[in-house]
Amino acid sequence: MILGRPERGRPPVEPVTLKILVAGGFGVGKTTLVGAVSEIRPLRTEELLTEAGRPVDDLSGVEGKHTTTVAMDFGRITLREGLVLYLFGTPGQERFWFMWDELSEGALGAVVLVDTRRLEDCFAAVDYFERRGIPFTVGVNCFDGAPRHPADAVRRALDLDDQVPVLLCDARDRESVKEVLIGVVRHAMAHSATRRGTVTT
Repeated sequence: MILGRPERGRPPVEPVTLKILVAGGFGVGKTTLVGAVSEIRPLRTEELLTEAGRPVDDLSGVEGKHTTTVAMDFGRITLREGLVLYLFGTPGQERFWFMWDELSEGALGAVVLVDTRRLEDCFAAVDYFERRGIPFTVGVNCFDGAPRHPADAVRRALDLDDQVPVLLCDARDRESVKEVLIGVVRHAMAHSATRRGTVTT
């Protein structure tokens, strides 16, 4: 078989497509993560931050940020032959949280991206996915100059269940992001299998 072409006489195999959300606080690196790993030009809905938004958007810790996602980020990555992930980055500010319900429709799982310098910014995302029963993985974005904390320390600080994976990553690095995405797919599949087992027993 020629690489990329089906064998003669066989119809092409439709890939399995999975929807993954990328959530977290304002300025945590969601747009960067989607852009780092997407094999297509990512769709971005960024707008410039304005003076009018300063009373609404908390820029503490991200004073150098000049744009913000106002709807979503979208990207695509083929993890292996026949398995494609569609990535939907959620907006981080509270005033855009109303969009999360629509974005989460049909999602297999989620990545909650975390900045340990502003850990409280991810509480809303963790709470959202826990309440809706959407399996998620925590990706700790290791910013330059930020103190590094072991995954177990982050887990305790976020009061996460033992089965929730916590992975250190660099949202700028494609291979690092791929490991996080593989982690969330594995976790979501295991979560789904456990639920099926509970229903049938």
